[in-house]
Amino acid sequence: MMFEPSPKPRLFALPCGVDFPKALVQGLISRSPGLPPEALARAELIVNTARMARRVRSLFDQGPAMLLPRLSLLTDLAERAAPGSLPPALPPLRRRLELAQLIARLLEAQPDLAARASLYDLSDSLAGLIDEMQSEGVTPEDIRNLDVSDMSGHWARAQAFIGIADQFTALHEGALDSQARQRQAVLSLIEHWETSPPQHPVILAGSTGSRGTTLMLMEAIARLPQGAVVLPGFDFDQPASVWSGLDDPMISEDHPQYRFYRLMRDLDLAPQDVRPWTGCAPASPARNRLVSLALRPAPVTDAWMSEGPQLEGLDRATREVTLIEAAGPRAEALAIALRLRQAAEDGQTAALITPDRMLTRQVAAALDRWNILPDDSAGQPLQLSPPGRFLRHVAGLFTRPLTCDSLLTLLKHPLSHDGAGRGGHLRQTRELELSLRRNGPPFPDAAAFAAFGESRELTPGWTCWLSHCFDGQKTECALPLTEWVARLRELAEAIAAGSQATGTGTLWDKKAGQSALALIEELEAQAPHGGEMSARDFADLLGALLSQGEVRDRDAPYGSIMIWGTLEARVQGADLVILGGLNEGSWPEAASPDPWLNRQLRNQAGLLLPERRIGLSAHDFQQAVAAPEVWLTRAIRSEEADTVPSRWLNRLTNLLKGLPDQGGLDAWQRMKARGNEWLGWAAALEEPAPLPPAPRPSPRPPVAARPRRLTITEIPRLIRDPYAIYAKHVLRLKPLNPLVQEPDALLRGIVVHEVFEHFIKDTLADPALLDAGTLVEKSRALLEEHVPWPVARILWLSRIRRIAGDFVQGEQERQARARPVAFEAKGSARLDPLDFTIACRADRIDMDDRGFLHLYDYKTGAPPSEKQQQKFEKQLLIEAAMAEEGAFAEIGPAEVARALFIGLGSSLKEVRAPLEEHPPAKVWDELRTLIGAYFEPDQGYTSRRMVHKDDFAGDYDHLARYGEWDRSKDAEPETLT
Repeated sequence: MMFEPSPKPRLFALPCGVDFPKALVQGLISRSPGLPPEALARAELIVNTARMARRVRSLFDQGPAMLLPRLSLLTDLAERAAPGSLPPALPPLRRRLELAQLIARLLEAQPDLAARASLYDLSDSLAGLIDEMQSEGVTPEDIRNLDVSDMSGHWARAQAFIGIADQFTALHEGALDSQARQRQAVLSLIEHWETSPPQHPVILAGSTGSRGTTLMLMEAIARLPQGAVVLPGFDFDQPASVWSGLDDPMISEDHPQYRFYRLMRDLDLAPQDVRPWTGCAPASPARNRLVSLALRPAPVTDAWMSEGPQLEGLDRATREVTLIEAAGPRAEALAIALRLRQAAEDGQTAALITPDRMLTRQVAAALDRWNILPDDSAGQPLQLSPPGRFLRHVAGLFTRPLTCDSLLTLLKHPLSHDGAGRGGHLRQTRELELSLRRNGPPFPDAAAFAAFGESRELTPGWTCWLSHCFDGQKTECALPLTEWVARLRELAEAIAAGSQATGTGTLWDKKAGQSALALIEELEAQAPHGGEMSARDFADLLGALLSQGEVRDRDAPYGSIMIWGTLEARVQGADLVILGGLNEGSWPEAASPDPWLNRQLRNQAGLLLPERRIGLSAHDFQQAVAAPEVWLTRAIRSEEADTVPSRWLNRLTNLLKGLPDQGGLDAWQRMKARGNEWLGWAAALEEPAPLPPAPRPSPRPPVAARPRRLTITEIPRLIRDPYAIYAKHVLRLKPLNPLVQEPDALLRGIVVHEVFEHFIKDTLADPALLDAGTLVEKSRALLEEHVPWPVARILWLSRIRRIAGDFVQGEQERQARARPVAFEAKGSARLDPLDFTIACRADRIDMDDRGFLHLYDYKTGAPPSEKQQQKFEKQLLIEAAMAEEGAFAEIGPAEVARALFIGLGSSLKEVRAPLEEHPPAKVWDELRTLIGAYFEPDQGYTSRRMVHKDDFAGDYDHLARYGEWDRSKDAEPETLT
């Protein structure tokens, strides 16, 4: 026999800091020498995770050769039930879809219960509650009978949702969910063991019994004739008085050893009845004692005062512990990466353990600079993998009109058009992007694709493929889920294959593609149970499903450098363990809000308390901190605010600081000093190489290369920021138009100019049309034609409506004074004797009976004041001077009597040009002087020479390296050849 007969249930345990799978295998082997070779093969070993099973098998495979025990998982127990005794489990996705439909109908009937956007979150939460009820043996009747006298309002709302559980059960009478099926299988197995207990060894190892079904099985196995339970991370240093104080789950659930207390209580055992599985000693017994005292339950932390002075060897306990308190997450990640790099160079096995996936990504990115690819056990979320992102973008086509950015996001995706002709596709996509940036439209369609292909030699069929895949995909009506899934798969495969091939391209290749395909096929299988939904609901459902998947590609991991979640850390061992992200809300994670039951009601019903997860995390921490060498890291500040240290780190720090006589304060300071040294190296690595300060540029290109033509709108720029003129006309650089076209000030100006031009032309033909109503109707028609954004149309039309009456009244006065003779008139004039041309486009020119001109310039923003016009904003003054110089060929030289800005903003505002103070002849001479100055070889184009505001943003500030210098710095002319 492997175990001696015992009147008490058998509970074994291993202390924190021991490699659990390795010690488990050693214990099995050490109990087998006196037995025949087949005895170990008769033993049945039940472990809680597939990772544990793989590790145990690999340890046995290392030798010596022997017959192995029968290895199984807790989740395999349902398969041992007699055929036909248990119905097949309902697929989780089917249950989720059906629950979502029931909740959707409830929200339609009672919209005040919750927002429609929370539909899938509520269905997930309710499914989790049903799982938990089944696992803990709690019936809906138990929930209804709870004492809710103090919370009638909330309870009434919760009951409406919890009642859905009854509806769901009624839909599937006799069917079992996976948790209910597991519990029924365990109950059947226990019932069978009561009459026919197995005589071979049955060992359950590695579980803490945190779920009711597992706890029930552990108790049954511990009572078998040859049964045993092996507990991980048992605190042999915890006094009996502390064990006895864990009896109230409301205050003890978050303690790392609470689950072991509950198991011992149910088995009527005392802590001394738990025997060591092997004689393996922990890496640091002194550290285990220190951590045990630090993690005492909150009501008994006064033990620090009595037991703290008895702690010995604090220097030994903390000798291999380093504390990192970084200024921010980036500094924390870089310090961790540096230590992992050293471990790789020294041949150490090292593991980063953290539930913070953002931190693990930052560490992996930092390691990439040294070509170290860590073995990340959690892999990558499926929604962030290339197929996951691709499918989410395709589903987004159904929810909104096609925009330039969503089109190009898909066209540039590495899985798009990957069947054949990928190179030509990328070249044409680049040309299409430039065309859309220059010419639009903001919402591309089949007509835009056809127009793009008219004057270009493109791959045959490419524009037809664009139209087929991207035009008209937005769907307003609700459709069955089966139809949505079929559309998604068909469209995704068509975009992936491209215009030159059939099939699916590489969409479903590699591990990520295979995982995505499996998810789509599962969704296809369960879609008949999903009912009808909108495009937005379908996109939300797809995103939620993808977010729950993971992809782990282990093609080229750096085997000795690992990133583990807390689950993986339970079954592995490493020379160096780094516990990262030790902040509240990260480790432990914040308890998820429960929309159904509060803590008190959960305790009454026999459900798990929210602190259960915190207790499990505390146990993970207690195990991991007992490794041979440990790093404890956190960031003092996140991107948003200051952080709060993890409660366990906080307790450990406070305990050490409170024991100065035993050297606790010195030990903590040494831990911190070791961490600060690494943080200093990380900061040095981040420190940029010193560069000479950037000069304020003032280039002097050759006179022959300087511009010979400018428009009057560029003259203020030449005065304020000459460098912009140099970059545009000498270097011939132009800013790239934005991809996402918006109803900006430029478009508004163009459209409003057209509105008033058409309106005034119509009034010249028919004076009866000169009224505010006609102006508003003309505006509405042109806005509908030129502005595809409904909100912008409404806002701009409302502005025109506000000023329509004032404009019409002013227009009557203007037309009584003079008649319009030109709109959007192009003009140009030479500045003699300079070889230079000034050009303009006049918004409107009127001529009176005496032949004098009246110039008008429409401004959709605030028109410049007379003072601004005298100094900088001289375009209207220059336009008047050009008119008198005969710049407008169809009009000829004529004297300007009046020049006026007409502000068409929220209110009508007219600002005259100061022609009396600055007559056209004077302005023309000043312009000749200004332009002539830039024909001098020594005159440079200084950056930001006379900007009117410091927050002025120029198109070429980045090229001028503005920010590395400010306006107080003198320009440094540079002669160019």
